Amino acid sequence: MNNIYKPKQIHLTTKHPLPQPIEPTCVSQALKDHKWQHTMSEEFNALVKHDTWEMVSSNPSIILVGCRWLFHIKHNADGTISRYKACLVAKGYHQCPGLDYNETFSPVVKPVTIRTVLSIAVQHRWCMKQLDVNNAFLHGSLQEDVYMIQPPGFVDSTMPTHICKLHKSIYGLKQAPRAWYDKLNSFLLTLGFQQSKSDSSLFIYSKKDIILFLLVYVDDVLLTGNDSQVMSDIIRQLGVQVSLKDLSDLHYFIGVEVQQTREGIFLS
Repeated sequence: MNNIYKPKQIHLTTKHPLPQPIEPTCVSQALKDHKWQHTMSEEFNALVKHDTWEMVSSNPSIILVGCRWLFHIKHNADGTISRYKACLVAKGYHQCPGLDYNETFSPVVKPVTIRTVLSIAVQHRWCMKQLDVNNAFLHGSLQEDVYMIQPPGFVDSTMPTHICKLHKSIYGLKQAPRAWYDKLNSFLLTLGFQQSKSDSSLFIYSKKDIILFLLVYVDDVLLTGNDSQVMSDIIRQLGVQVSLKDLSDLHYFIGVEVQQTREGIFLS
């Protein structure tokens, strides 16, 4: 029997060393490491800064949503650690449709749209910028009453039995992507962008001889066009509305590495 059975083997080929799985699996484990303590505190402070919730007394009739911390180590292309990331996520499966959430659908840009816009940008040698929105879902306001337990590890000692009434959406809520998309969509329209009829995540700015294309994939934004000055103005105005991290020239977008050369771009 031992000569017949052969366990499945996985073979990996990479020019970079594989990172070690050192991400914590629970809060108690994370709180023992000062690096994770720091990133958790940053995330919690960002939630408080955005007035994400207010503390209210608990009530047996309230539908209470749980929450948990998720931990992830982001790596650079060469395998080195880029940064530690901790994210507070609501347990959206505790929500009830029609009570604490309604609309949930949020469009994301189509792959064919990305390829088309990149092809146009390369053909005309346009500048391509990528933007990352910090805590994107926190910018979406909730229309429903949603109540959540206090974040594990950050329970207010003066109000240990209180709960959080959410004002802003956070990751994990059913309506969170929709709330963020509505917020961004409304602002882009005020800047003069028009929504594409073929792809609702493609926004087009066309005024006189200026044309810009803006792609949205949740909290990742790609901006390109024939006027770098107008692009800078758009980025500045967007940064006033949301916490924005300008990642400069496009080099990595939704899992695709982009290498720009004089002849064009190489995608991998």
